[in-house]
Amino acid sequence: MFSRPIRLGLSLSSMAALSILLPTAFGYGGAYGQQKPGGQRAAREITYSDWRKVCFKTPGSAVVCRTTISGSFDPGQSAVRIDLIDREGDKAARLQLFVPVGLYLQAGVKITVDGGDPWKIPYLWCLTNTCVAANLAEPKLIEQMQAGEKLVLEVVDSSVQAVTTALPLKQFEAVRQGAPERTFEQAIDE
Repeated sequence: MFSRPIRLGLSLSSMAALSILLPTAFGYGGAYGQQKPGGQRAAREITYSDWRKVCFKTPGSAVVCRTTISGSFDPGQSAVRIDLIDREGDKAARLQLFVPVGLYLQAGVKITVDGGDPWKIPYLWCLTNTCVAANLAEPKLIEQMQAGEKLVLEVVDSSVQAVTTALPLKQFEAVRQGAPERTFEQAIDE
């Protein structure tokens, strides 16, 4: 089945303004907008937190734990977050990536561990301040993350340029296998 084109009803001046705003997502813009389409560059400097594990416990349901790392631009503006989500009793884990809006969504997010094979994670939805890419995490990917040194995250900006950033993996396995930093419990009143 073919989808019909969607008419946005934007004026030419609105579309011009939109084309100026979109490249600023993920810290790209300024001189970067002058580069040729199809290139590649590193994201502006992102500072990453340590990996941490938090769990959520609700009576009558399985415990859900997130092993997570966040990155931010200076002065504390959120840039990226990665969560590996494990649900007690499930064999499969889920990987969620939170990235800024204004990216070329059809490309999805590509991740590699220590220069290995790439994994493509599709975007699921976007909100006003973030887009979420998510998929089941293959056991091989989790093994690579647990043994790896760095995870390279690549997105495509609105100028169709690949933009990359590298996240540390040194603590990942110990944090994921260890006790949670915090467990949130929610009692449900009926």
